[in-house]
Amino acid sequence: MGLQTHGFNFRKSSAMTPTTTPVATGASPSGSASAAFPNFSPGKRIFNFSAGPAALPEEVLRQAQQDIWNIFDSGIGIMEHSHRGPVFDRVIEEAKADCRAIANISDDYEVLFLQGGATTQFAMIPMNFLSPETTADYPDTGVWTTKAIKEAKLFGNVNVAFDGSKVGYTYVPSDDEITQTPGAVYMHYCSNNTIYGTQYNQPPASNSPLICDASSDIFSRPIDINRHAMIYAGAQKNLGPSGVVLVIMRKDLIEKGRTGLASMFSYANHAKNDSRLNTPPAFGIYMMGQVFKWILRQGGLAVLEKRNAEKAKLIYDAIDESGGFYKGVARPDCRSHMNVTFRTGNDELDKKFISEAAKHDMDGLKGHRNAGGMRASIYNAFPLEGCRVLAEFMRDFAKANG
Repeated sequence: MGLQTHGFNFRKSSAMTPTTTPVATGASPSGSASAAFPNFSPGKRIFNFSAGPAALPEEVLRQAQQDIWNIFDSGIGIMEHSHRGPVFDRVIEEAKADCRAIANISDDYEVLFLQGGATTQFAMIPMNFLSPETTADYPDTGVWTTKAIKEAKLFGNVNVAFDGSKVGYTYVPSDDEITQTPGAVYMHYCSNNTIYGTQYNQPPASNSPLICDASSDIFSRPIDINRHAMIYAGAQKNLGPSGVVLVIMRKDLIEKGRTGLASMFSYANHAKNDSRLNTPPAFGIYMMGQVFKWILRQGGLAVLEKRNAEKAKLIYDAIDESGGFYKGVARPDCRSHMNVTFRTGNDELDKKFISEAAKHDMDGLKGHRNAGGMRASIYNAFPLEGCRVLAEFMRDFAKANG
């Protein structure tokens, strides 16, 4: 049955692909695609190990092809609809409902879709909740927490509750290694660190409201929402395209936010206006909603956790069984299932690995400049087969170059 809204009957499209499938335009002989990927051909897709923007589910991309042209048989594409019209009303309401279903999010929390990505949250959080008279705790486990700490210091006192720079950011702290401030207004941590490939196995214990930057592992495994006052994630790794951030925030925390802020930096204003204080990133919200539906179709977070563990194990086994040819960056007990980081210990050999991998249709394996080496980002949408191909290539490369 169609959804009756504002006098219109919007039927869910039954087609997963548009009538005419767009064909990629071939690169010229000197074009970047041909130069980087000798086996490239128009319309071909390769294994995308990029840390973000990252791989999206292919069935979501095909649905988007249809809905960019004509969504819900409205005769208009999703990017052309008014953000205050009935079509987008349906899009955002379904996205919120599916998000709540995925993580069992209660009515005690708001689900918001905001602009500026996770980096804007680095400033927006302390802007709302921190002051020169108060302190927030920040365990520093890598580049993104370092950036968040820098922004927070503009608004109040910051306690670096763990200094990961002293251990090369090779692991995340145990609860005993985190020094908390009595009466802290919140503790902020990053659940998965893309650059060094470390991940918390569980949220840290906190005596203050717990805030999580889950940008690179959101909905990759079951998550205890109720232990957190706020969880946020930039979309471009596990949820959709860049340009939108998911914010899940307890309503009582929103109410504690500072008043008198510029409108766009107030969580309360965004909550009151249903994430539409101004024109929102409508296409990004639509795409995130489609990814939510895809997650539910997969069977939910427990299924994805098992799948992600299997994918990561293929690559970690290739590292561990290499006889020391490959060296993992992260301490084994803190290894990420989203970002597998490793190196050979020889910069020239690392460059050769990345170059030869590209010839075998594997892109995005160059490590971040802060960590060097290689990084395989294998978010929810990345296929198991790609991990098998990489692991086989790693073994062949080690034999040929060891």
